[in-house]
Amino acid sequence: MILQQTTNQVEKPIPARNEQVGESKSNFCNLRFRDWEMDNRARTLIMGVVNVTPDSFYDGGKFIEIEKAIKQIDKLVADGADIIDIGGESTRPGSLGVTLEEELGRVIPVIKAAVKRFDVPLSVDTTKAKVAEEALEEGASIINDISGLKFEPKIADIASEYDAGLVVMHTTSRPFDMQSKTKYNSLISDIILSLKNSVKLAETKGVRSNSIIIDPGFGFGKTTIQNLLLLKYLGEFRTINKPIMIGTSMKSFIGNFLRSKHLEDRVEGTAATVAIGILNGASIVRVHDVRLMKRVVSIVDAIQNAN
Repeated sequence: MILQQTTNQVEKPIPARNEQVGESKSNFCNLRFRDWEMDNRARTLIMGVVNVTPDSFYDGGKFIEIEKAIKQIDKLVADGADIIDIGGESTRPGSLGVTLEEELGRVIPVIKAAVKRFDVPLSVDTTKAKVAEEALEEGASIINDISGLKFEPKIADIASEYDAGLVVMHTTSRPFDMQSKTKYNSLISDIILSLKNSVKLAETKGVRSNSIIIDPGFGFGKTTIQNLLLLKYLGEFRTINKPIMIGTSMKSFIGNFLRSKHLEDRVEGTAATVAIGILNGASIVRVHDVRLMKRVVSIVDAIQNAN
């Protein structure tokens, strides 16, 4: 059973994020995204999500127009977002994806407009090398690749060329069939190995060590119980020696556990996962409602930094 294997594997205590415990400490550094430097040691960084898609599970269709997307970015920045993540292709379970031309047409105009207006690093959420390249050319600073360089490894070359930040996430497959591929030999060990391989590829291609972030991929090829285990044993991912980002915000596993299909019923569950994630090692949280989660993050950071 996956549950038994995973539980046996991670019985040792998980240290708090601010404890100085050898390798764990190296997870926290001055992150470098092109001309940006961000210190994620003193506080948790918040990545705000803007989906310029008609079909994303949370905000599909709301920000497909440039003006509405810019207005939402303005709100997220005002609410305390440190990074804005812009995506033009839904990666919800079962989604089939879009063409290169369609994704470029959605994302690039928003990035062009946002770079001129906002003084925050912009991330492009894509698995396509061409989209990543054009987004960086227009001023984006980070590539957020849900495939962990598996779909188009060339993304690592592009990140290196532009000296950009790179988020490598774990998934078992493409969104359309990933939820049919949830079998692991050992959940935590398998995901750690996959992320280590992604990090190794990125560094081999020349991506700066302090420009790489790992994301275990909540909701991507994981069952409800596997997502819960991933959060419980998140501290194990410190062995990769990279900052950990989590994207639990409003995910279906929260709704499944609460037995509700309504998005509004996932707010408190999201807050709980964000708090536990930070306590277990996350130093970046990717969220939809920045205003609410900023409060959660601030309290958890205050607890961790209390002497």
